[in-house]
Amino acid sequence: MAEVTKDELRTAILNSGGRLYAVGFDLTGIDLSLVKWLSGASLSEANLSGADLSLTNLSGANLSGADLSGANLSGADLTGAVLIRADLSGVDLTRANLSGANLSGACLSEADLIGVDLTGANLAGVDLTGVDLTGVDLSGAKGGPF
Repeated sequence: MAEVTKDELRTAILNSGGRLYAVGFDLTGIDLSLVKWLSGASLSEANLSGADLSLTNLSGANLSGADLSGANLSGADLTGAVLIRADLSGVDLTRANLSGANLSGACLSEADLIGVDLTGANLAGVDLTGVDLTGVDLSGAKGGPF
């Protein structure tokens, strides 16, 4: 499959009325760091493994079933994002905002959660194998194994 670039994604957003629809896309290793135009994007079942999404605005995005394994999401805004059954194994989520996010059934094994905000998040059935929750804000979080 041909590699998709940041400019091609931006063009797709402009052509779709302002929201990215990239369901099932292969975006392995793409650099979308500092991008502010992914709020509300539909990226379910997309392959974002190894992607750089640091400091990216993904608030309200649908990432259900997405493969984000090994991605860099440090400082990302995932407020209200839908990450049902997403693979977040080995992901760097340092200082990311996941408040109100739906992570039910997601795999976060070996993820770095230093300074993560999970207030009000749905953590039902989440795999937290090898994760240190020290200092993670879990205020109002639901369904987790904590």
